[in-house]
Amino acid sequence: MKIKFRRYYFYYLLKTLFFILSAVPLKVSLVVADILGKAAFRVVPKYRNIAVNNLDSVFSEDHGVNVRIAEGVFKNLARNGAEWIKLSRLDPGKIGNMVTEIHGTEHLDDVLSKGRGCVVLTFHFGNWELMGIYLRFLGYDGAVIVRRIYFSKYDKLIARMRRRFKVMGIYRDDSPKKMLKELKKGNVLGIVPDQDISGLDGVFVDFFGKKAYTPAAPVKLAMAAKTDIVPAFVIREKDGTHKIVIGEPLGVPQGTGTEEDLMRYTRMWTKVLEDHVRKYPEQWVWIHSRWKTRPPAFHDAGV
Repeated sequence: MKIKFRRYYFYYLLKTLFFILSAVPLKVSLVVADILGKAAFRVVPKYRNIAVNNLDSVFSEDHGVNVRIAEGVFKNLARNGAEWIKLSRLDPGKIGNMVTEIHGTEHLDDVLSKGRGCVVLTFHFGNWELMGIYLRFLGYDGAVIVRRIYFSKYDKLIARMRRRFKVMGIYRDDSPKKMLKELKKGNVLGIVPDQDISGLDGVFVDFFGKKAYTPAAPVKLAMAAKTDIVPAFVIREKDGTHKIVIGEPLGVPQGTGTEEDLMRYTRMWTKVLEDHVRKYPEQWVWIHSRWKTRPPAFHDAGV
């Protein structure tokens, strides 16, 4: 009952923020978001500690640097929330006011021209929700694989926002046939695969020098559809706008789907993600326990 009450509490708090922030200019909302992000960094020790510990273990030997990056993560997430609220009132045709640059559409167009769709990997980076919205704005058809939120009010709120911008979501616990159908239609299938989700089939690959349990679905789907994997990023600029960078295709995964095959291509896109996180560390969600699942050898050794 306590958990249920807390969910309702945060839901109505969110609705209140929607009402207040949607009535003020975005620049003002972002200033408020920075204040709220800094406050959250201080009053939510669980996630502050996860972020700082993650950074201490794999990023910088300077603890002070890592603390500043972790605070930047909270500010980025708060800004995402403020922008999400503004999107609830924004004319879908004016999304270009938020995303002012896009690079690499030729990579996506080249893959789609072959008629087998494209697996687009975006990540919990920058304001990642803008990726699907902006690609739909540009006229790309497809769907994104999304997490089902089991508190229905949250789930409906987010689904309603995506529908407003004609972004179709496929729950990740739906049948893979539904996902493959989008690729067979020659569409984009967006996946956000950069978290440790023990309930999903995955492989261990190096991420910042540590073995990280990583979903195998992107490679499996690309193999099944015989299409390419393309990494893409939404990068927050200093002036509050965003640019989208669509990377070069990683190639059509070859092989029979063995663990070695899955690891080979999963390593490729993980390396691309790591390079971007090193460049913009405060824009990735270090508050997630990315290395919580350990390889069997660690368990066998009692680690």
